[in-house]
Amino acid sequence: MSGPSGDRLIRVDMTNQTVSIDAFPDEWKLLGGRGLSAKILLAECDASCDPLGPDNVLVMAPGVVSGTAAPTSGRISIGGKSPLTGGIKEANAGGNPGQDLMKLGYRAIIVKGQPADADKRYALDVTAEGASVKEVPDCKGMWNYALIENLAKSYPDTASFISIGPAGELRLAGASVACTDQESERHPARHAARGGLGAVMGAKGLKYVSVDPQKSGVRQPANKKEFMALCKGFTKDYLAGPQMFKTGTSTVVPVANMLNTFPYKNRTEGQSPDVETLDGHRIIESFETRGGRMHNCMTGCIVKCSNVVHDAEGNYKTSALEFETLTLLGANCAIQSWEDVADLDRLCDEVGLDTVETGAAIAVYMDSGKMEWGDADGAKNLLKEIADGTEIGKAIGNGAAATGKKTGHHRVPTVRGQALPAWDPRPLKATGITYCTSPMGADHTAGLIVNPGLPEEEWVQASQEAQMVNALCDSSGFCQFLQPTLDDIRTFYGHLYGEEISREQASDMAWQVLQDEWEFNRRAGLSEDGDQMPDCMKQDGIGPANAVWDVPADLVAQAYKRQGDREELFTMKASG
Repeated sequence: MSGPSGDRLIRVDMTNQTVSIDAFPDEWKLLGGRGLSAKILLAECDASCDPLGPDNVLVMAPGVVSGTAAPTSGRISIGGKSPLTGGIKEANAGGNPGQDLMKLGYRAIIVKGQPADADKRYALDVTAEGASVKEVPDCKGMWNYALIENLAKSYPDTASFISIGPAGELRLAGASVACTDQESERHPARHAARGGLGAVMGAKGLKYVSVDPQKSGVRQPANKKEFMALCKGFTKDYLAGPQMFKTGTSTVVPVANMLNTFPYKNRTEGQSPDVETLDGHRIIESFETRGGRMHNCMTGCIVKCSNVVHDAEGNYKTSALEFETLTLLGANCAIQSWEDVADLDRLCDEVGLDTVETGAAIAVYMDSGKMEWGDADGAKNLLKEIADGTEIGKAIGNGAAATGKKTGHHRVPTVRGQALPAWDPRPLKATGITYCTSPMGADHTAGLIVNPGLPEEEWVQASQEAQMVNALCDSSGFCQFLQPTLDDIRTFYGHLYGEEISREQASDMAWQVLQDEWEFNRRAGLSEDGDQMPDCMKQDGIGPANAVWDVPADLVAQAYKRQGDREELFTMKASG
Protein backbone atom coordinates (compact mmCIF):
# COMPACT_ATOMS: atom_id res chain seq x y z
CA MET A 1 0.00 0.00 0.00
CA SER A 2 1.31 3.41 -0.97
CA GLY A 3 -0.19 6.86 -0.73
CA PRO A 4 -0.82 8.70 2.57
CA SER A 5 0.98 6.97 5.42
CA GLY A 6 1.66 7.55 9.08
CA ASP A 7 -2.04 8.08 9.81
CA ARG A 8 -3.08 8.09 13.45
CA LEU A 9 -6.05 7.89 15.81
CA ILE A 10 -6.49 10.24 18.76
CA ARG A 11 -8.02 8.50 21.78
CA VAL A 12 -9.37 10.67 24.59
CA ASP A 13 -10.42 9.39 28.02
CA MET A 14 -12.56 12.08 29.64
CA THR A 15 -12.76 10.18 32.93
CA ASN A 16 -9.19 11.13 33.73
CA GLN A 17 -8.61 13.66 30.91
CA THR A 18 -5.82 11.71 29.21
CA VAL A 19 -4.93 11.30 25.55
CA SER A 20 -3.14 8.56 23.62
CA ILE A 21 -2.24 8.45 19.93
CA ASP A 22 -2.39 5.13 18.09
CA ALA A 23 -1.42 4.06 14.60
CA PHE A 24 -4.35 3.88 12.20
CA PRO A 25 -5.09 0.25 11.19
CA ASP A 26 -4.01 -0.41 7.61
CA GLU A 27 -7.09 -2.55 7.02
CA TRP A 28 -9.22 0.55 7.60
CA LYS A 29 -7.48 2.68 4.96
CA LEU A 30 -10.65 2.92 2.80
CA LEU A 31 -12.78 3.84 5.80
CA GLY A 32 -13.47 7.43 6.77
CA GLY A 33 -16.29 9.66 7.95
CA ARG A 34 -19.54 7.81 8.46
CA GLY A 35 -18.17 4.38 7.56
CA LEU A 36 -15.25 4.70 9.97
CA SER A 37 -17.51 6.04 12.71
CA ALA A 38 -19.84 3.05 12.30
CA LYS A 39 -16.94 0.58 12.42
CA ILE A 40 -15.52 2.15 15.59
CA LEU A 41 -18.89 2.34 17.33
CA LEU A 42 -19.74 -1.26 16.48
CA ALA A 43 -16.38 -2.45 17.82
CA GLU A 44 -15.95 -0.19 20.86
CA CYS A 45 -19.34 1.09 22.07
CA ASP A 46 -21.82 -0.91 24.12
CA ALA A 47 -24.92 -0.36 22.00
CA SER A 48 -27.16 -0.81 25.07
CA CYS A 49 -25.49 2.07 26.93
CA ASP A 50 -27.06 5.28 28.15
CA PRO A 51 -26.37 7.79 25.32
CA LEU A 52 -25.50 10.42 27.92
CA GLY A 53 -23.50 8.09 30.13
CA PRO A 54 -19.77 7.30 30.25
CA ASP A 55 -20.02 4.22 28.02
CA ASN A 56 -21.15 6.08 24.92
CA VAL A 57 -18.38 6.78 22.41
CA LEU A 58 -18.12 10.06 20.52
CA VAL A 59 -16.32 9.85 17.18
CA MET A 60 -15.08 12.76 15.05
CA ALA A 61 -13.96 11.37 11.69
CA PRO A 62 -13.03 13.25 8.51
CA GLY A 63 -13.66 11.54 5.19
CA VAL A 64 -11.15 9.43 3.26
CA VAL A 65 -10.22 12.17 0.75
CA SER A 66 -10.48 15.08 3.21
CA GLY A 67 -7.26 17.04 3.38
CA THR A 68 -6.36 16.28 -0.24
CA ALA A 69 -6.70 18.52 -3.29
CA ALA A 70 -10.00 16.86 -4.21
CA PRO A 71 -12.73 19.50 -4.63
CA THR A 72 -15.36 20.03 -1.92
CA SER A 73 -14.03 17.08 0.06
CA GLY A 74 -13.34 18.30 3.60
CA ARG A 75 -16.44 17.25 5.48
CA ILE A 76 -16.33 15.62 8.90
CA SER A 77 -18.65 13.07 10.50
CA ILE A 78 -19.62 13.24 14.16
CA GLY A 79 -20.86 9.88 15.43
CA GLY A 80 -22.21 8.23 18.56
CA LYS A 81 -25.32 6.67 20.05
CA SER A 82 -28.16 9.15 19.64
CA PRO A 83 -30.13 10.39 22.67
CA LEU A 84 -33.03 11.03 20.27
CA THR A 85 -33.33 7.71 18.43
CA GLY A 86 -31.58 5.36 20.84
CA GLY A 87 -29.62 4.04 17.86
CA ILE A 88 -26.49 4.92 15.94
CA LYS A 89 -26.12 8.42 14.55
CA GLU A 90 -23.78 10.18 12.17
CA ALA A 91 -24.17 13.90 11.55
CA ASN A 92 -22.10 15.54 8.85
CA ALA A 93 -20.65 19.06 8.77
CA GLY A 94 -18.58 21.32 6.56
CA GLY A 95 -16.15 23.95 7.74
CA ASN A 96 -12.41 23.45 8.13
CA PRO A 97 -11.87 21.02 11.05
CA GLY A 98 -12.17 17.93 8.83
CA GLN A 99 -9.58 19.25 6.37
CA ASP A 100 -7.27 20.32 9.19
CA LEU A 101 -7.38 16.98 11.03
CA MET A 102 -6.55 15.06 7.85
CA LYS A 103 -3.70 17.41 6.90
CA LEU A 104 -2.19 16.43 10.26
CA GLY A 105 -2.78 12.74 9.53
CA TYR A 106 -5.45 12.23 12.21
CA ARG A 107 -8.13 9.92 10.83
CA ALA A 108 -10.42 10.17 13.87
CA ILE A 109 -10.81 11.47 17.40
CA ILE A 110 -12.40 8.84 19.69
CA VAL A 111 -13.77 10.22 22.96
CA LYS A 112 -14.76 7.90 25.83
CA GLY A 113 -15.58 8.19 29.50
CA GLN A 114 -17.01 11.06 31.51
CA PRO A 115 -15.62 13.46 34.16
CA ALA A 116 -16.60 12.76 37.74
CA ASP A 117 -17.55 16.44 38.15
CA ALA A 118 -20.33 17.24 35.66
CA ASP A 119 -19.88 20.98 36.27
CA LYS A 120 -16.38 21.07 34.80
CA ARG A 121 -15.66 21.95 31.16
CA TYR A 122 -12.70 20.82 29.11
CA ALA A 123 -11.08 21.45 25.74
CA LEU A 124 -9.02 19.22 23.47
CA ASP A 125 -6.14 20.90 21.62
CA VAL A 126 -4.84 19.11 18.52
CA THR A 127 -1.60 20.00 16.71
CA ALA A 128 1.04 18.19 14.67
CA GLU A 129 2.87 17.43 17.93
CA GLY A 130 -0.10 15.62 19.48
CA ALA A 131 -3.18 16.35 21.54
CA SER A 132 -3.95 17.33 25.12
CA VAL A 133 -6.95 18.01 27.36
CA LYS A 134 -7.21 21.09 29.55
CA GLU A 135 -9.85 22.52 31.85
CA VAL A 136 -11.61 25.66 30.54
CA PRO A 137 -13.86 26.96 33.35
CA ASP A 138 -14.30 30.37 31.72
CA CYS A 139 -15.98 28.77 28.71
CA LYS A 140 -18.83 27.22 30.65
CA GLY A 141 -22.25 28.26 29.32
CA MET A 142 -20.85 30.38 26.49
CA TRP A 143 -22.83 30.70 23.28
CA ASN A 144 -21.00 29.48 20.19
CA TYR A 145 -20.21 32.82 18.53
CA ALA A 146 -18.95 34.43 21.74
CA LEU A 147 -16.90 31.31 22.47
CA ILE A 148 -15.13 31.36 19.10
CA GLU A 149 -14.59 35.12 19.25
CA ASN A 150 -12.94 34.63 22.63
CA LEU A 151 -10.83 31.67 21.50
CA ALA A 152 -9.60 33.61 18.46
CA LYS A 153 -7.68 35.88 20.83
CA SER A 154 -5.51 33.05 22.14
CA TYR A 155 -5.21 30.61 19.21
CA PRO A 156 -3.36 31.07 15.91
CA ASP A 157 -5.27 32.22 12.83
CA THR A 158 -4.67 28.78 11.35
CA ALA A 159 -6.75 26.98 14.00
CA SER A 160 -10.29 25.74 13.42
CA PHE A 161 -12.77 24.71 16.10
CA ILE A 162 -15.45 22.13 16.94
CA SER A 163 -17.74 23.30 19.75
CA ILE A 164 -21.06 23.04 21.53
CA GLY A 165 -23.36 25.72 22.92
CA PRO A 166 -25.44 25.73 26.11
CA ALA A 167 -27.88 23.15 24.70
CA GLY A 168 -25.09 20.59 24.48
CA GLU A 169 -23.85 21.43 27.96
CA LEU A 170 -27.40 20.92 29.25
CA ARG A 171 -27.41 17.54 27.45
CA LEU A 172 -30.53 18.37 25.46
CA ALA A 173 -31.37 15.77 22.82
CA GLY A 174 -31.72 18.34 20.03
CA ALA A 175 -28.21 19.72 20.55
CA SER A 176 -25.80 20.09 17.62
CA VAL A 177 -22.03 20.19 17.20
CA ALA A 178 -20.66 23.35 15.54
CA CYS A 179 -17.67 23.58 13.22
CA THR A 180 -16.04 26.84 12.18
CA ASP A 181 -16.04 27.86 8.53
CA GLN A 182 -13.13 29.17 6.47
CA GLU A 183 -14.04 32.84 6.85
CA SER A 184 -11.45 34.95 8.66
CA GLU A 185 -13.92 35.39 11.55
CA ARG A 186 -14.26 31.60 11.80
CA HIS A 187 -18.03 31.62 12.23
CA PRO A 188 -19.35 28.54 14.11
CA ALA A 189 -22.06 28.16 11.48
CA ARG A 190 -21.53 24.65 10.10
CA HIS A 191 -23.40 22.17 12.26
CA ALA A 192 -23.43 18.41 12.60
CA ALA A 193 -26.97 18.91 13.69
CA ARG A 194 -29.20 15.86 13.63
CA GLY A 195 -29.56 13.25 16.35
CA GLY A 196 -28.45 15.19 19.44
CA LEU A 197 -24.71 14.49 19.26
CA GLY A 198 -24.05 17.89 20.85
CA ALA A 199 -25.60 16.41 24.00
CA VAL A 200 -23.19 13.46 23.82
CA MET A 201 -20.26 15.88 23.55
CA GLY A 202 -21.69 17.86 26.48
CA ALA A 203 -22.05 14.69 28.55
CA LYS A 204 -18.32 14.11 28.00
CA GLY A 205 -17.62 17.54 29.50
CA LEU A 206 -16.00 18.57 26.21
CA LYS A 207 -16.78 22.20 25.34
CA TYR A 208 -14.57 22.51 22.29
CA VAL A 209 -11.82 20.98 20.17
CA SER A 210 -9.16 23.13 18.52
CA VAL A 211 -7.30 21.85 15.46
CA ASP A 212 -4.23 23.76 14.31
CA PRO A 213 -2.62 22.41 11.11
CA GLN A 214 -0.17 25.33 11.04
CA LYS A 215 1.60 25.08 7.67
CA SER A 216 0.74 21.45 6.97
CA GLY A 217 0.16 20.86 3.27
CA VAL A 218 -2.46 18.73 1.57
CA ARG A 219 -2.27 14.95 1.70
CA GLN A 220 -0.30 13.49 -1.18
CA PRO A 221 -1.82 10.71 -3.29
CA ALA A 222 0.03 7.65 -4.56
CA ASN A 223 -0.83 8.43 -8.19
CA LYS A 224 -0.20 12.15 -7.98
CA LYS A 225 -0.37 12.95 -11.69
CA GLU A 226 -3.58 11.01 -12.23
CA PHE A 227 -5.14 12.30 -9.01
CA MET A 228 -4.47 15.94 -9.89
CA ALA A 229 -5.76 15.42 -13.43
CA LEU A 230 -8.91 13.87 -11.97
CA CYS A 231 -9.37 16.85 -9.61
CA LYS A 232 -8.93 19.30 -12.49
CA GLY A 233 -11.29 17.46 -14.83
CA PHE A 234 -13.94 16.93 -12.16
CA THR A 235 -13.84 20.61 -11.23
CA LYS A 236 -14.04 21.72 -14.85
CA ASP A 237 -17.01 19.45 -15.57
CA TYR A 238 -18.84 20.57 -12.44
CA LEU A 239 -18.38 24.28 -13.15
CA ALA A 240 -19.50 23.78 -16.76
CA GLY A 241 -22.66 22.01 -15.60
CA PRO A 242 -25.96 23.30 -14.19
CA GLN A 243 -24.53 24.04 -10.69
CA MET A 244 -27.96 23.50 -9.15
CA PHE A 245 -26.82 24.79 -5.74
CA LYS A 246 -25.20 28.02 -6.91
CA THR A 247 -27.89 30.08 -5.12
CA GLY A 248 -28.08 27.69 -2.15
CA THR A 249 -30.76 25.26 -1.06
CA SER A 250 -33.05 28.07 0.12
CA THR A 251 -34.13 28.82 -3.45
CA VAL A 252 -35.70 25.34 -3.66
CA VAL A 253 -38.69 26.71 -1.69
CA PRO A 254 -41.05 27.34 -4.68
CA VAL A 255 -40.42 23.86 -6.11
CA ALA A 256 -41.01 22.18 -2.75
CA ASN A 257 -44.19 24.20 -2.28
CA MET A 258 -45.43 23.12 -5.71
CA LEU A 259 -44.74 19.47 -4.78
CA ASN A 260 -46.67 19.81 -1.50
CA THR A 261 -43.55 19.23 0.53
CA PHE A 262 -43.21 22.68 2.11
CA PRO A 263 -45.02 21.75 5.36
CA TYR A 264 -47.28 24.33 7.00
CA LYS A 265 -48.61 24.43 10.58
CA ASN A 266 -47.07 21.24 11.92
CA ARG A 267 -47.46 19.43 8.61
CA THR A 268 -51.26 19.75 8.47
CA GLU A 269 -50.79 21.16 4.97
CA GLY A 270 -48.12 20.70 2.32
CA GLN A 271 -48.03 24.29 1.08
CA SER A 272 -47.51 27.63 2.81
CA PRO A 273 -49.38 30.83 1.92
CA ASP A 274 -46.14 32.66 2.78
CA VAL A 275 -44.07 30.96 0.09
CA GLU A 276 -43.11 34.28 -1.51
CA THR A 277 -41.72 35.84 1.67
CA LEU A 278 -39.91 32.63 2.64
CA ASP A 279 -38.40 32.04 -0.81
CA GLY A 280 -34.61 32.03 -0.66
CA HIS A 281 -34.50 34.22 -3.75
CA ARG A 282 -35.36 37.09 -1.39
CA ILE A 283 -32.03 36.41 0.36
CA ILE A 284 -30.16 36.61 -2.95
CA GLU A 285 -31.94 39.89 -3.75
CA SER A 286 -30.84 41.35 -0.41
CA PHE A 287 -27.15 41.04 -1.34
CA GLU A 288 -27.31 44.14 -3.53
CA THR A 289 -28.43 46.52 -0.76
CA ARG A 290 -27.22 44.79 2.41
CA GLY A 291 -24.10 42.98 1.33
CA GLY A 292 -23.73 39.28 1.90
CA ARG A 293 -22.88 36.76 -0.80
CA MET A 294 -22.61 33.10 -1.70
CA HIS A 295 -19.44 31.53 -0.37
CA ASN A 296 -17.67 28.23 0.28
CA CYS A 297 -17.82 27.09 3.88
CA MET A 298 -14.61 25.07 3.66
CA THR A 299 -11.29 25.37 1.89
CA GLY A 300 -11.38 23.83 -1.58
CA CYS A 301 -15.15 23.91 -2.07
CA ILE A 302 -16.31 24.63 -5.64
CA VAL A 303 -20.06 24.35 -4.94
CA LYS A 304 -20.32 27.56 -2.88
CA CYS A 305 -23.90 26.83 -1.77
CA SER A 306 -23.66 28.80 1.47
CA ASN A 307 -25.42 32.17 1.67
CA VAL A 308 -23.96 34.80 3.98
CA VAL A 309 -26.98 36.69 5.33
CA HIS A 310 -26.79 40.31 6.52
CA ASP A 311 -29.36 42.34 8.45
CA ALA A 312 -30.94 45.61 7.26
CA GLU A 313 -27.94 47.58 8.56
CA GLY A 314 -25.51 45.46 6.57
CA ASN A 315 -24.16 43.50 9.53
CA TYR A 316 -23.47 39.76 9.38
CA LYS A 317 -26.31 37.68 10.83
CA THR A 318 -25.99 34.03 9.85
CA SER A 319 -24.72 31.49 7.35
CA ALA A 320 -26.14 29.47 5.78
CA LEU A 321 -29.91 29.92 5.85
CA GLU A 322 -30.92 26.70 4.15
CA PHE A 323 -34.12 25.16 2.80
CA GLU A 324 -34.64 22.81 5.74
CA THR A 325 -34.42 25.72 8.18
CA LEU A 326 -36.75 27.97 6.17
CA THR A 327 -39.22 25.08 6.13
CA LEU A 328 -39.15 23.82 9.72
CA LEU A 329 -38.55 27.10 11.56
CA GLY A 330 -40.53 29.07 8.98
CA ALA A 331 -43.46 27.53 7.13
CA ASN A 332 -44.00 24.69 9.60
CA CYS A 333 -44.46 27.27 12.38
CA ALA A 334 -46.47 29.63 10.10
CA ILE A 335 -43.71 32.22 10.47
CA GLN A 336 -43.99 34.47 7.45
CA SER A 337 -40.65 36.17 6.86
CA TRP A 338 -37.25 34.78 5.93
CA GLU A 339 -35.74 37.55 8.08
CA ASP A 340 -37.40 36.17 11.21
CA VAL A 341 -36.18 32.70 10.24
CA ALA A 342 -32.66 34.13 9.86
CA ASP A 343 -32.88 35.38 13.46
CA LEU A 344 -34.03 31.95 14.61
CA ASP A 345 -31.27 30.26 12.63
CA ARG A 346 -28.64 32.45 14.29
CA LEU A 347 -30.10 31.68 17.72
CA CYS A 348 -30.00 27.94 17.00
CA ASP A 349 -26.35 28.21 15.95
CA GLU A 350 -25.58 30.26 19.06
CA VAL A 351 -27.30 27.92 21.52
CA GLY A 352 -26.22 24.86 19.54
CA LEU A 353 -29.43 23.27 18.24
CA ASP A 354 -30.61 21.35 15.20
CA THR A 355 -32.91 23.73 13.29
CA VAL A 356 -34.99 20.80 11.96
CA GLU A 357 -35.66 19.27 15.38
CA THR A 358 -36.19 22.67 16.99
CA GLY A 359 -38.59 23.89 14.29
CA ALA A 360 -40.59 20.69 14.60
CA ALA A 361 -40.71 21.07 18.40
CA ILE A 362 -41.91 24.68 18.22
CA ALA A 363 -44.58 23.68 15.69
CA VAL A 364 -45.84 20.95 18.04
CA TYR A 365 -45.90 23.55 20.83
CA MET A 366 -47.90 25.96 18.67
CA ASP A 367 -50.23 23.21 17.47
CA SER A 368 -50.98 22.31 21.09
CA GLY A 369 -52.31 25.82 21.66
CA LYS A 370 -49.47 26.97 23.92
CA MET A 371 -48.37 29.66 21.46
CA GLU A 372 -50.01 31.45 18.54
CA TRP A 373 -49.15 30.31 15.05
CA GLY A 374 -46.61 32.59 13.41
CA ASP A 375 -45.42 34.18 16.68
CA ALA A 376 -41.82 34.83 15.62
CA ASP A 377 -40.94 36.84 18.74
CA GLY A 378 -42.35 34.10 20.96
CA ALA A 379 -40.28 31.51 19.09
CA LYS A 380 -37.13 33.59 19.57
CA ASN A 381 -37.85 33.89 23.28
CA LEU A 382 -38.29 30.11 23.48
CA LEU A 383 -34.80 29.62 22.05
CA LYS A 384 -33.37 31.98 24.64
CA GLU A 385 -35.18 29.99 27.34
CA ILE A 386 -33.41 26.87 26.13
CA ALA A 387 -30.07 28.44 27.02
CA ASP A 388 -31.49 29.39 30.42
CA GLY A 389 -32.60 25.82 31.07
CA THR A 390 -36.24 26.56 31.88
CA GLU A 391 -38.70 23.65 31.90
CA ILE A 392 -40.33 24.54 28.58
CA GLY A 393 -36.89 25.43 27.20
CA LYS A 394 -35.65 21.96 28.05
CA ALA A 395 -38.69 20.36 26.41
CA ILE A 396 -38.16 22.30 23.16
CA GLY A 397 -34.42 21.62 23.30
CA ASN A 398 -35.08 17.91 23.73
CA GLY A 399 -37.02 17.89 20.46
CA ALA A 400 -40.45 17.31 19.00
CA ALA A 401 -41.21 14.06 20.81
CA ALA A 402 -40.33 15.57 24.20
CA THR A 403 -42.44 18.64 23.42
CA GLY A 404 -45.37 16.43 22.45
CA LYS A 405 -45.04 14.55 25.71
CA LYS A 406 -44.79 17.79 27.70
CA THR A 407 -47.92 19.28 26.10
CA GLY A 408 -49.86 16.04 25.70
CA HIS A 409 -50.36 16.86 22.02
CA HIS A 410 -51.20 14.04 19.60
CA ARG A 411 -49.68 15.33 16.34
CA VAL A 412 -45.95 14.64 16.67
CA PRO A 413 -44.23 14.02 13.30
CA THR A 414 -41.25 11.86 14.28
CA VAL A 415 -39.77 8.47 13.38
CA ARG A 416 -37.86 6.73 16.19
CA GLY A 417 -38.06 9.94 18.20
CA GLN A 418 -36.42 12.13 15.54
CA ALA A 419 -38.38 14.85 13.72
CA LEU A 420 -39.20 14.48 10.06
CA PRO A 421 -37.21 16.83 7.84
CA ALA A 422 -38.79 19.15 5.27
CA TRP A 423 -39.12 16.65 2.43
CA ASP A 424 -42.49 15.07 3.18
CA PRO A 425 -42.96 11.28 2.90
CA ARG A 426 -46.61 11.49 1.86
CA PRO A 427 -45.96 12.66 -1.73
CA LEU A 428 -42.39 11.23 -1.72
CA LYS A 429 -42.91 7.56 -0.85
CA ALA A 430 -39.36 6.37 -1.62
CA THR A 431 -37.99 9.06 0.70
CA GLY A 432 -40.45 7.85 3.34
CA ILE A 433 -39.00 4.34 3.05
CA THR A 434 -35.59 5.89 3.72
CA TYR A 435 -36.96 7.59 6.86
CA CYS A 436 -38.33 4.27 8.12
CA THR A 437 -35.37 2.04 7.33
CA SER A 438 -32.28 4.24 7.51
CA PRO A 439 -30.14 3.47 10.57
CA MET A 440 -30.24 7.24 11.11
CA GLY A 441 -34.00 7.56 11.56
CA ALA A 442 -35.90 10.32 9.73
CA ASP A 443 -33.02 12.06 7.96
CA HIS A 444 -33.17 13.32 4.38
CA THR A 445 -29.37 13.22 4.06
CA ALA A 446 -29.55 9.43 4.44
CA GLY A 447 -31.18 9.02 1.03
CA LEU A 448 -33.42 11.63 -0.54
CA ILE A 449 -35.52 10.85 -3.64
CA VAL A 450 -37.46 13.86 -4.96
CA ASN A 451 -39.64 12.07 -7.51
CA PRO A 452 -43.34 12.14 -6.62
CA GLY A 453 -44.26 10.22 -9.78
CA LEU A 454 -42.02 7.24 -9.09
CA PRO A 455 -43.92 3.94 -9.62
CA GLU A 456 -44.55 1.86 -6.50
CA GLU A 457 -42.46 -1.03 -7.79
CA GLU A 458 -39.38 1.24 -7.78
CA TRP A 459 -39.73 2.77 -4.30
CA VAL A 460 -37.64 0.22 -2.40
CA GLN A 461 -34.85 0.05 -4.99
CA ALA A 462 -34.67 3.84 -5.20
CA SER A 463 -34.47 4.20 -1.41
CA GLN A 464 -31.84 1.50 -1.02
CA GLU A 465 -29.65 2.87 -3.81
CA ALA A 466 -29.89 6.42 -2.46
CA GLN A 467 -28.97 5.16 1.02
CA MET A 468 -25.93 3.30 -0.35
CA VAL A 469 -24.64 6.21 -2.44
CA ASN A 470 -25.09 8.69 0.40
CA ALA A 471 -23.46 6.33 2.92
CA LEU A 472 -20.30 6.11 0.82
CA CYS A 473 -20.40 9.84 0.06
CA ASP A 474 -20.56 10.60 3.80
CA SER A 475 -17.62 8.25 4.28
CA SER A 476 -15.53 9.88 1.55
CA GLY A 477 -15.49 13.47 2.81
CA PHE A 478 -17.17 14.75 -0.34
CA CYS A 479 -20.16 17.03 0.14
CA GLN A 480 -23.44 15.58 -1.08
CA PHE A 481 -24.05 18.82 -2.97
CA LEU A 482 -21.05 18.04 -5.19
CA GLN A 483 -23.22 15.06 -6.21
CA PRO A 484 -20.46 12.46 -6.62
CA THR A 485 -21.37 8.99 -7.86
CA LEU A 486 -19.97 5.65 -6.67
CA ASP A 487 -17.85 5.64 -9.84
CA ASP A 488 -16.46 9.07 -8.95
CA ILE A 489 -15.65 8.08 -5.37
CA ARG A 490 -13.98 4.77 -6.27
CA THR A 491 -11.84 6.52 -8.91
CA PHE A 492 -10.63 9.12 -6.39
CA TYR A 493 -9.93 6.35 -3.86
CA GLY A 494 -8.00 4.38 -6.48
CA HIS A 495 -5.62 7.21 -7.36
CA LEU A 496 -5.25 8.23 -3.72
CA TYR A 497 -4.01 4.76 -2.77
CA GLY A 498 -2.55 3.62 -6.08
CA GLU A 499 -4.78 0.61 -6.56
CA GLU A 500 -7.84 -0.29 -8.61
CA ILE A 501 -11.14 -0.05 -6.72
CA SER A 502 -13.78 -2.04 -8.58
CA ARG A 503 -17.45 -1.28 -8.81
CA GLU A 504 -18.13 -4.37 -6.72
CA GLN A 505 -15.78 -3.11 -3.99
CA ALA A 506 -17.44 0.31 -3.99
CA SER A 507 -20.97 -1.05 -3.69
CA ASP A 508 -19.88 -3.55 -1.05
CA MET A 509 -18.29 -0.75 0.99
CA ALA A 510 -21.50 1.28 0.78
CA TRP A 511 -23.65 -1.70 1.79
CA GLN A 512 -21.28 -2.56 4.65
CA VAL A 513 -21.78 0.88 6.19
CA LEU A 514 -25.51 0.22 6.38
CA GLN A 515 -24.95 -3.31 7.66
CA ASP A 516 -22.69 -2.08 10.47
CA GLU A 517 -25.19 0.61 11.45
CA TRP A 518 -28.18 -1.73 11.38
CA GLU A 519 -26.24 -4.23 13.50
CA PHE A 520 -25.49 -1.53 16.08
CA ASN A 521 -29.20 -0.68 16.21
CA ARG A 522 -30.10 -4.34 16.60
CA ARG A 523 -27.72 -4.59 19.56
CA ALA A 524 -29.29 -1.41 20.95
CA GLY A 525 -32.66 -3.16 21.00
CA LEU A 526 -34.22 -1.48 17.97
CA SER A 527 -36.32 -3.65 15.69
CA GLU A 528 -38.30 -3.38 12.48
CA ASP A 529 -41.40 -2.84 14.62
CA GLY A 530 -40.18 0.75 14.99
CA ASP A 531 -40.09 1.36 11.23
CA GLN A 532 -43.35 3.26 11.48
CA MET A 533 -44.57 6.65 10.38
CA PRO A 534 -46.56 8.42 13.13
CA ASP A 535 -50.35 8.28 12.95
CA CYS A 536 -50.57 11.90 11.82
CA MET A 537 -48.75 10.98 8.58
CA LYS A 538 -51.28 8.22 8.01
CA GLN A 539 -54.32 10.35 8.82
CA ASP A 540 -53.61 13.95 7.76
CA GLY A 541 -53.89 14.17 3.99
CA ILE A 542 -52.12 16.89 1.98
CA GLY A 543 -52.28 18.22 -1.56
CA PRO A 544 -54.88 17.72 -4.31
CA ALA A 545 -54.62 13.94 -3.95
CA ASN A 546 -55.07 14.13 -0.15
CA ALA A 547 -51.89 12.08 0.11
CA VAL A 548 -51.21 10.09 3.29
CA TRP A 549 -48.54 7.60 4.26
CA ASP A 550 -50.01 4.30 3.11
CA VAL A 551 -46.98 2.17 2.24
CA PRO A 552 -47.40 -1.38 3.60
CA ALA A 553 -44.92 -2.48 6.27
CA ASP A 554 -43.90 -5.57 4.29
CA LEU A 555 -42.89 -3.36 1.37
CA VAL A 556 -40.86 -1.07 3.66
CA ALA A 557 -39.06 -4.11 5.11
CA GLN A 558 -37.71 -5.06 1.68
CA ALA A 559 -35.20 -2.20 1.94
CA TYR A 560 -33.19 -4.34 4.37
CA LYS A 561 -32.59 -6.97 1.68
CA ARG A 562 -30.00 -6.09 -0.91
CA GLN A 563 -31.84 -5.59 -4.16
CA GLY A 564 -28.89 -6.25 -6.46
CA ASP A 565 -26.57 -3.78 -8.14
CA ARG A 566 -28.02 -2.18 -11.24
CA GLU A 567 -25.85 -0.20 -13.68
CA GLU A 568 -27.66 2.93 -12.50
CA LEU A 569 -26.34 2.52 -8.96
CA PHE A 570 -22.81 3.51 -9.98
CA THR A 571 -23.83 6.67 -11.84
CA MET A 572 -26.51 7.77 -9.36
CA LYS A 573 -25.59 11.09 -7.76
CA ALA A 574 -25.50 11.66 -4.03
CA SER A 575 -28.25 14.00 -2.86
CA GLY A 576 -29.33 15.50 0.42
